[in-house]
Amino acid sequence: MRIHAFAARAPGAALQPFDYELHKLGPYDVDVKVSHCGICHSDVHLIDNDWGISHYPLVPGHEIVGTVAATGEAVEQLNIGERVGVGWQSGSCLRCEWCLNGYENLCRSKVLTCVRRHGGFADFVRTDSRFTFSIPESLGSAGAAPLLCAGVTVYAPMRRYGVRPHHHVGVVGIGGLGHLALQFAHAMGCEVTAFSTNPEQKDDAAAFGADHFVMSRDPSQMRNAARTLDFILSTATAPLPWTAYVEALRPNGTLTIVSRLSSEAEAGVVSAPASLLVAGQKSIAGSVTGGRAVTQEMLVFAARHDIAAKTEVFSCADINSAVQRVRNNAARYRVVLET
Repeated sequence: MRIHAFAARAPGAALQPFDYELHKLGPYDVDVKVSHCGICHSDVHLIDNDWGISHYPLVPGHEIVGTVAATGEAVEQLNIGERVGVGWQSGSCLRCEWCLNGYENLCRSKVLTCVRRHGGFADFVRTDSRFTFSIPESLGSAGAAPLLCAGVTVYAPMRRYGVRPHHHVGVVGIGGLGHLALQFAHAMGCEVTAFSTNPEQKDDAAAFGADHFVMSRDPSQMRNAARTLDFILSTATAPLPWTAYVEALRPNGTLTIVSRLSSEAEAGVVSAPASLLVAGQKSIAGSVTGGRAVTQEMLVFAARHDIAAKTEVFSCADINSAVQRVRNNAARYRVVLET
């Protein structure tokens, strides 16, 4: 089977047409005919080899929605023609303690959708059926595609740290991740506070479900936020005043970081006075995507509460313009390719 894709042939290079051959399906494999694929900042990092893990030619794309075109002999849960999604991860050992407890995302043998294998910037993608998710009928494909990565990235820690309707939740950074986090927290029944450095995002934040808006560069507004929040989700990649956010937590609160810090931020550390953590029984945590069960749960929750990514849709003919828009942090709020 010949696949028509778009690949970067060197770090930072423009994407160019690239064809490759797929051979016999493995027993658990599925071929997915791609209809939509989100462009995530992680795709840009892979194109540019910012993490030192890229191999070229590199076909990016890990927020994939399409239909099942072929199945291996052991595939039972998916049918030809069914609409499905594929995210950041496309496999794991399924035997280690993490996999057996629903944390396949922590497996040391995990397979990533577009690292050392070709991703979704293509007409078809082959992947493990056990990491392929049914898309609820009510979700539009363009709005659903970013849920496969960005959506589960913000939803999973809310579930893991027990966010409940009576909680006060803060979301730092109202971008590709943050606008989904606001929607999920609002749908969970929480009182939601958006933190941003951009006052122009106030109306958008309210539309996504924020009850309150805090300009994080305003010291007085940050002081007023002290001891008001049970859970804070930081989606920001820039350096943050970590102590101020820990001070914003109520006792037993958790500050969870879901984005890799930029090179500027990595020059420092995530820190806060131990006295603040100990006296209030507060925690700072990290989180990365989510396992299979929480991903499917997230999709069902999103469908039930009419949650979707706000997207800008590009055709494959404009793929390099679309990638550059993400690289320039100009997207409002996710960019999706339509094949």
